[in-house]
Amino acid sequence: MNGPVLKDPSIVGVDQVALALNVDPDRGLDEAEAARRLDRFGPNELAGAPPVPAWREFLQQFKDPLVYLLLAATAISLVAWVVERSHPASGGGEPLPFDAIVIMIILILNAALGYAQEAKAERAVDALASMTAPHASVLRGGRVVSLETSRIVPGDVVVLAEGDSVGADGRLFQAAGLRVAEASLTGESLPVGKRPGRLDQPKALGDRTNMVFNGTAVTQGNGRMIVTSTGMDTQVGKIADMLADTQEEPTPLQKEMARVSKLLGLAVCLIAALVLAALALMEGFQTTQDLIDSLLMAVSLAVAAVPEGLTAILTVVLALGVQRMAKHHAIVKKLSSVETLGSASVICSDKTGTLTRNEMTVERVVVPSGQVRLTGTGYAPEGTMQPFEASGSDDQQLTDTIGSSLAEAVEETLMVGAIANDGDLHWQPVEAEPDSQAQSGSGQGHWQSVGDPTEVSLIVAARKVGADAKADGYRRLAEIPFTSERKLMSVLAAPRDGSEGQSRLFCKGAPDVLLGRCARILEDGQVRPMTSADRERILAQVSQLSGDAYRTLGQAFRPVSGQELSSLTEDDKGERPSSTIGTGQTDRLSKETQRASAVLLSADKVIQESAHLESDLIWAGMVGIIDPPRTEVRQAVAQAHSAGIRTIMITGDHPLTAARIAGDLGITEPGGPACTGEQLDAMDADQLRETTSKVSVYARVAPEHKLKIVESLQDQDKVVAMTGDGVNDAPAVKAADIGVAMGITGTEVTKESAKMILADDNFATIVQAVREGRGIFDNIRKFLRYLLSSNMGEVFTVFGGVVFAGLLGISQPGVAGVTVPLLATQLLWINLLTDAAPALAMGVDPQSDDLMGRPPRSVDDRVIDRNMWVDIVYIGLVMALVTLIGMDMHLSGGLFTDRSVQAIGHEAQMREARTMGFTILVFAQLFNALASRSSRKSAFLGLFSNLWLWGAIGISILLQLLVIYVPFLGEAFGTVPLQPQAWLECIALASLVLVASELRKLFNWAVRRIRA
Repeated sequence: MNGPVLKDPSIVGVDQVALALNVDPDRGLDEAEAARRLDRFGPNELAGAPPVPAWREFLQQFKDPLVYLLLAATAISLVAWVVERSHPASGGGEPLPFDAIVIMIILILNAALGYAQEAKAERAVDALASMTAPHASVLRGGRVVSLETSRIVPGDVVVLAEGDSVGADGRLFQAAGLRVAEASLTGESLPVGKRPGRLDQPKALGDRTNMVFNGTAVTQGNGRMIVTSTGMDTQVGKIADMLADTQEEPTPLQKEMARVSKLLGLAVCLIAALVLAALALMEGFQTTQDLIDSLLMAVSLAVAAVPEGLTAILTVVLALGVQRMAKHHAIVKKLSSVETLGSASVICSDKTGTLTRNEMTVERVVVPSGQVRLTGTGYAPEGTMQPFEASGSDDQQLTDTIGSSLAEAVEETLMVGAIANDGDLHWQPVEAEPDSQAQSGSGQGHWQSVGDPTEVSLIVAARKVGADAKADGYRRLAEIPFTSERKLMSVLAAPRDGSEGQSRLFCKGAPDVLLGRCARILEDGQVRPMTSADRERILAQVSQLSGDAYRTLGQAFRPVSGQELSSLTEDDKGERPSSTIGTGQTDRLSKETQRASAVLLSADKVIQESAHLESDLIWAGMVGIIDPPRTEVRQAVAQAHSAGIRTIMITGDHPLTAARIAGDLGITEPGGPACTGEQLDAMDADQLRETTSKVSVYARVAPEHKLKIVESLQDQDKVVAMTGDGVNDAPAVKAADIGVAMGITGTEVTKESAKMILADDNFATIVQAVREGRGIFDNIRKFLRYLLSSNMGEVFTVFGGVVFAGLLGISQPGVAGVTVPLLATQLLWINLLTDAAPALAMGVDPQSDDLMGRPPRSVDDRVIDRNMWVDIVYIGLVMALVTLIGMDMHLSGGLFTDRSVQAIGHEAQMREARTMGFTILVFAQLFNALASRSSRKSAFLGLFSNLWLWGAIGISILLQLLVIYVPFLGEAFGTVPLQPQAWLECIALASLVLVASELRKLFNWAVRRIRA
């Protein structure tokens, strides 16, 4: 019924639509039939994804390659513990599998943190969500009833009035001055005039003037429609279907961490193999127990190579970034998306509401004696008149340069627009405030607009110049409403002082149409006949304004004599419904107000006499209206460009308007080219690729065009951020690397598709988020360099201690089995101590000054590149070297000392040496934390800029002291108290890590200078 039968209702007559849907337009459906259709077609709702259970969302946190690696390490460690416990010859091993337990605790806490943060983002999204068009006026059995939109069915007759949201797709069969805002669906910033006539041929969505669509809003007039589609059969539903076919790509950070996990997995396997090979060559496997001990050591060393805290630290750093971005009005739904904006090389932005205010504004007023510019944007009635030629000067001085006759002509023109108007503007306080404050606009609150945005802009302009006071001096008698055929609106009004001889007809409309009704012109306060030269000049001005992307509206008036008013009086002077007086504001006049006028007009007669009344008009002037750019966006676009990020505007608006706004914002050069949807359709893949690589403005585009642009950019290895508010943006928002939805004007479909939501609908917030994302990526590299080099130091220490045990004095002649330089509990403690607090503090390191002065990283750039791997291995080797030297200094038979083993015995000597190595390795990693903050800058630059890091270092030192000097901890970790001289040795040797790092940075600097 609402499928193939009515494939395109716009090209068939209303009778055919009613017949196909089996409905009487005068009565609507009866309740029984509506109930049957509701059962057949289902609720008028979009099919949403089923809610994900909390337990499944929690398990989703474990879906990460690095987590898989840690889980594998846990399983291997657990198996090794079981094997060790099952062989008494090994001493029984540890009482509990501490490695496995610690790793699992870290993973569970990490999952809980990620789940809590994403749940918090979901709650923020829910707080922003608001139901659109929850109720509608529906004709059922001849009576108009209010229904929830979910109960609307195909064939229902819906009654539309100003301010209503449209709850389904439908074919109009009545319309009076009906205008509908369709920006959320088509991207068109101006309301579209609607009329019920049949279209001659199929047209694009934005040009189907006899149809209204779900998710749009009525800004003016009234009408009735027959519902042709509901739920997923509506245009909004079709876009939702497109979303189901759009696949989300992993974020750059997810791809990189997957790669790092694979590399670590390979490194772990390689380390285990090398250790086994070295032990086989050095010691040989004489017994099964030797083989088991060697396997256990290889496994322990491999597990030690994995930074257990990496996932948790990464999650915490991303979560902190999310919180910082939330303070800047950016709500991130997925933690992994935080860093993606830092990688963005292209930002594709919708125009209306994101780059612009979505508040129509009168910027130019052109009268016969000159033209002025009005300052101020949006619906706040704040601004002044400036000569059009002037710019960049003081407002008061400019106002003084406008002659009184020009100012009076501007006021007269804007007064016409304020009277011939059905809009309204009032101050909406946040809390109840005295009337005086509400009227003045002081206090906390905002300006609330009602009605068509174009009409509201005329009211705002009138208030800016004081013309509203003149307009308030008139009361409305009747209205001749706007229609798309007439392109005019007129209001008959009389002075409030009762002098009916001064009644006037005030008209506004398309300048070319209005000029045809004008015979006179108001210039310098005098009315004179209009000449052909006047008409040519005005039409030239219209062309100039249109070329500058202004929407133009002409203003005219004429006196109405008492005799003309008498001819329009109602024959029956008795009571009559106020709705017969006219439409718009006239409908809202009380009977008492109507009787206060000298005459009681008949709306029917006024409309019948419209041709006569709207003739011999006096041309007052015209206005240029535009949806102005947000004041902060130009600077944000400039910041993006300086950061190497290209900004692209994609809109459903007119090409001239799009090009003008793009030029004003610095997206393109003024007058730069704009590509249309029709042009995109005519391109092949190569032409599309060439176009998207150069053109930055796209106008009159459909949802599929937006998706095509985004995918073309991604094929060029660009990381694309796409902003949007309407359902027409949702597919492209979902397909982009980082989809950004508007929190205020955004539809629920778009918010559901996005990875980030702007609570303030502001493009500048995106640029701030880019800065935050880049800072996060820098800090991720810092703690990755730190964690991996520190773990590499542990691996090289154990590996070197095993291979060179005899040379260093670690193993002694006559001592059976393999002697390890550090115990498993000591390695675990080092990982917990140094992987946690210092690495986390590095994750919140202050942002560098050049953050937005460098180009975005390429998709081919790695989180851990070749230079970083060299750093990691280099620092790991230095760390192992100083640790083993410190141990050797406290062992007999080594390279640096020759202590008598009889003095304290090998076992006691080994315990002291392990305490030295244990402590040196901890302090070496703390020095490494200072060195790892930058791969280029000296650690001594901004040494104390991160107090969190110094606090973490202090806590680590304190905990290490407790392990050494608290007796029961000393027993657990195999340590002994160190003498002051030993502490000096520890600190001196550990500090060589920082010295080695500084020397490498100096060497790299010299190489760069030579190459430059």
